Amino acid sequence: MGMIQVHSRPLIPVPFDNPADEFAVFVGDWFNKGHKALRNLLDGGKSIGYPDGLHINGKSAQVGASIEPSWKFEAGKTYRFRICNVGMRTSVNFRFQDHDMKLVEVEGSHLMQSEYMSMDLHAGQCMSVLVTADQPPKDYYLVVSSRFTKHNHSAVATIRYAGSNTPASQNLPPPPPEKTPGIAWSINQFRSFKWNLTASAARPNPQGSYHYGKINITRTIRLASSRNYIDGKLKFAFNGVSHVDPKTPLKLSEYFGVGDKEFKYNIMSDEPPADIEKNVKVAPNVVNATFRNFVEIIFENRENSMQTYHFDGYSFFAVALEPGKWSPEKRKNYNLEDAISRHNVVVFPGCWAAVMLTLDNAGMWSLRSEMWERFYLGQQIYFSVLSPERSLRDEYSLPETAQLCGIVKNLPKPPGYV
Repeated sequence: MGMIQVHSRPLIPVPFDNPADEFAVFVGDWFNKGHKALRNLLDGGKSIGYPDGLHINGKSAQVGASIEPSWKFEAGKTYRFRICNVGMRTSVNFRFQDHDMKLVEVEGSHLMQSEYMSMDLHAGQCMSVLVTADQPPKDYYLVVSSRFTKHNHSAVATIRYAGSNTPASQNLPPPPPEKTPGIAWSINQFRSFKWNLTASAARPNPQGSYHYGKINITRTIRLASSRNYIDGKLKFAFNGVSHVDPKTPLKLSEYFGVGDKEFKYNIMSDEPPADIEKNVKVAPNVVNATFRNFVEIIFENRENSMQTYHFDGYSFFAVALEPGKWSPEKRKNYNLEDAISRHNVVVFPGCWAAVMLTLDNAGMWSLRSEMWERFYLGQQIYFSVLSPERSLRDEYSLPETAQLCGIVKNLPKPPGYV
């Protein structure tokens, strides 16, 4: 098992030369406890706590450890690293010792290329960088360190140049002391991500008929996160609603027309309540959304911890990330020209982020925290996007081989889409 790498077809131009090789890198936090112990903590209404360290491709080596090189370089050649933060909660910073890197892709979107000495990568996010072997032949570190947390962790892996026989654990100086810039530095990094409008990608083309910045907003949803205790147990919520799964999968009961027996639509308001710390509801959180509407979603982080969110089934344009409070006047600061299309957005403490998207994909889609403790304990929403035409052009029918369960197990299947 490893990373799924998607390449453009040979006839589709990519805005950089083919690298000498590509490397998949998974980074993130790890816990000494197994998944069952972590789940028992959450089921008991407790937090999983802080992680015990960071890893690079499943290994947690430290500076000076006796480790084999993970990758090999040939002098003068350029290599692509596809790096994903697969951790449960921790934002990380990664950097290559004595090497600059060129950011070329984020979550499927090609960017206007810029060079960086280090990059922040938040839970659930992926990006590709190009690294050129332009240093004297020896071993070098790839360093990953935790960000925006009281517990500082790090991990290293090594790169060996061809012709070098120096073991990584010998005569390899540690990387220079890491500078720990604050939130403003990371926000500026976010703002530097500009879509390469001359490049092809499997995304709406801003140069063609689709100009996201010129579409009228039909609905604005402001989402404020909260950490709550209900009957002594930890819960997380959006706008005062903490999601819990019903016995029957939401889309299955909706497809059979019996959703009203399992959940109610729109129990969550599009605006945060005056006090999101009180009167939190624990229930399936399903929002009715109009097919093909153009929606603006504002994420507000009123807490002291990092937040990162993922919209399953949709990509969106991440148009703004700012400190302070959002207001309609803030729209003048949106990037309505070349914001990148992506699936994840980070929101720093005391900040807000804005995304824009067209709900043109019929189905039942989850908007959720990428911090798995929060997701498991209720910080998610389901958007029900129904096509009024029940057309196969918009959505597939339930497969004949689908396993039925819950309240629909013994019901006759409804007519399929046509």
